[in-house]
Amino acid sequence: MHLRSPAAFTAAFISIVALLLPGATVNGHNITTILAKFPEFSTFNHYLTITHLADDINNRETITVCAVDNAGMSDLLSKHLSVYAMKNVLALHVLLDYFGAKKLHQITNGTALAATMFQATGTASGSSGFVNITDLKGGKVGFGSEDSGKTDATFVKSLQEIPYNISVIQISSMLPSAEAEAPTPEPASVNITSLMSAHGCKNFAEALLGSDAMNTYAGNLDGGLSVFCPLDDAFKGFMPKFKNLTVSGKQSLLEYHGVPVYQSMSMLKSSNGLMNTLATDGASKYDFTVQNDGQDVTIKTGIVTAKIVGTLIDQQPLIIFTVDKVLLPKELFKGAVSPAPAPAPGADAPAADSPKASKKKHKSPPAPASSDSPADSPGGAVADQEADGNNAVEIKGFRFAVVGLIFFFVCLMM
Repeated sequence: MHLRSPAAFTAAFISIVALLLPGATVNGHNITTILAKFPEFSTFNHYLTITHLADDINNRETITVCAVDNAGMSDLLSKHLSVYAMKNVLALHVLLDYFGAKKLHQITNGTALAATMFQATGTASGSSGFVNITDLKGGKVGFGSEDSGKTDATFVKSLQEIPYNISVIQISSMLPSAEAEAPTPEPASVNITSLMSAHGCKNFAEALLGSDAMNTYAGNLDGGLSVFCPLDDAFKGFMPKFKNLTVSGKQSLLEYHGVPVYQSMSMLKSSNGLMNTLATDGASKYDFTVQNDGQDVTIKTGIVTAKIVGTLIDQQPLIIFTVDKVLLPKELFKGAVSPAPAPAPGADAPAADSPKASKKKHKSPPAPASSDSPADSPGGAVADQEADGNNAVEIKGFRFAVVGLIFFFVCLMM
């Protein structure tokens, strides 16, 4: 093969380099952005956002969103449902399969039963989380919840299709479902320490009850809370060190296991990077790094790497994960991985586990996914990376690959 045309050479070169560039990925869909193009769907879009269902939609592929315009939302809004029940209703309108306009009119045998995001939550009983799609006479397509047992709405038009990733279509009205609209207990009514104690995190729960950190957890519950709860074996082995911490140190460590926003497992997998915690307060960073490790999600503190091993509850805005290790913040345990420098003559050497002074807690959003501080490698060093004068990170070996690629194409041109 010889690329003798400069234009052909340039096009081929750019295409291959783009594929090799770090972070070069195919952009996913964003349901909020899609619906923002259509003002008549602003109410539907608004409730996708405040229920956080939009995040779940954006993290899925091969999906169909059955949107309803502002006028069609009026009957549902008149029922004054809680935000949790509203999420269930909207989840019933998100099909876990791709249905573009063409496919809707070519349904095998004229009918199809589609699972929805409501069914996937496990909240729906039996088949109440399914939707029947029927190819009606006259070119119409009907939709009906399995709960109602009839055709409740019809296909109006396609808004946007990205085969076979996401299809956003308009249907004439909301799909009624007594099960989806049923009152849902609010997370505030959940006793999180009792839940932890009953599912293998009793030691952490007891420590939480004996600290002012419990007030911080309670204060963030309504706005969103993700908890990473160490299992009993892990916390039991850590107990001697925990007892040696000061009162403020214990509080900071316990708050370090909570994040002041709701982060589902799918959200964690798609937003790797630094994340602030309930202990974060100004100069006291108290952050950790969330990172995928194959199918696992790990939390790296710079001292330990813990793995998420289970979920105790996922009821937005509250989610409680279990982890296999106690999360140790660098602010409290830096001396555990690197010896403290020798004190200057006449100066008192600080204790390795000396905690920071007590501080006022506040809600803090997650840190950006990218940061000037790369995640620590297991040995405490930065893993095979170099930072240039502009704080940009360059992967070793990538430069050699590009140089080799250029040489390859030059040879072809000769």
